[in-house]
Amino acid sequence: MSMKPIIQEFKVPFTYGVYFTEGIFKKENNLLADIVKLKDSSAAPTKVLFVLDEGVAKAHPKIANDIAAYSAYHSDTLTAVAAPVLIPGGEEAKNNPALLNQVLEAINDLGVCRHSYLVAIGGGAVLDMVGFAGATAHRGIRLIRIPTTVLSQNDSGVGVKNSMNAFGKKNFLGTFAPPFAVLNDSNFLLTLEDRDWRGGIAEAVKVALIKDAAFYEQIKQDAQNLAARKMAPMQELIFRCAEMHMEHIGGGDPFEFGSSRPLDFGHWAAHKLEQITNYELRHGEAVAIGLALDVTYSKLAGMLSEKECEDILNLLSDLGFDLYVPELSKGLETPAQKLHILQGLQEFREHLGGELTIMLLQKIGVGVEVHHLDEALILEAVNQLQQWQTVKLLAPTA
Repeated sequence: MSMKPIIQEFKVPFTYGVYFTEGIFKKENNLLADIVKLKDSSAAPTKVLFVLDEGVAKAHPKIANDIAAYSAYHSDTLTAVAAPVLIPGGEEAKNNPALLNQVLEAINDLGVCRHSYLVAIGGGAVLDMVGFAGATAHRGIRLIRIPTTVLSQNDSGVGVKNSMNAFGKKNFLGTFAPPFAVLNDSNFLLTLEDRDWRGGIAEAVKVALIKDAAFYEQIKQDAQNLAARKMAPMQELIFRCAEMHMEHIGGGDPFEFGSSRPLDFGHWAAHKLEQITNYELRHGEAVAIGLALDVTYSKLAGMLSEKECEDILNLLSDLGFDLYVPELSKGLETPAQKLHILQGLQEFREHLGGELTIMLLQKIGVGVEVHHLDEALILEAVNQLQQWQTVKLLAPTA
């Protein structure tokens, strides 16, 4: 007996905001308390579990006490179910399944339910891992992200992705699960190491290059002040970059069902480079090199002018990035092994789950997708970056 299929189609609206503030755990700052009450009409205070990046705790020694005091002051709205769960920052958070289990155990032991809140405070790696825990426990707990680095405030913490690294691959495990809210507190940026201050700027350059030439020019104009850690231009950069990221998410494929991932410009090489360097190279630093590689490739492929290519490389250098590290050339003479940059192409194809789609540059502000990269041109681009970096290092300083 043949029966017709039963077809169901439904849509689930997702709405979340990115908010900007200073001093989020000051008692008089109501932002977090107001966000917690947005979808809770209950008179009882809402359970909140805080998970804190150890690097943030070290840089802000009073933060655990500030969270406790804030929770006590706003006790009619929220209840901190325990002291913050401390998690090591950086890629260790995403590489170590024991840390994921630590967060899941806290959720279980402390009775954190689907109407509770998981508040993740830290850099992008901690946010990724805690978001993965929150998205899988009880099939989804409301997640509030409080990013504490430039990169997480303007890029990774703003989006809808959560992940863990596995099988030697970045973000192999993960979910698409929008946060309930993202709360950007610029005070956290004051204590960043220079590498972390600078790292997030690479993501801003990335999105400007493929989407907004005017934004690129603004970054160039502000480059000296950004490198000197001036807060006003950094706040403007974070806002515009986050705004463009949110616009992209709302543009039709937020959960990446297709093979087009324009915001991964420069990332096919960056992700592999992080692995090759055993994550000694931080994500933003790897992205800067990945951008330089794809920009140089775009020039060699006849898509981008020599002048614009040089302009971009100079901007990345002026912002403080190295555009070549020896690991970029590692293993290219023995391509049978997996620890070389070209392997990143295959892994990127697998991650997309379909046709290889790589974003390259036609001109500043205009990206173009291609479905094949010529390995000989990639190797030439690597060689040119090595030469470029050597000349830069030998050039006399002013």
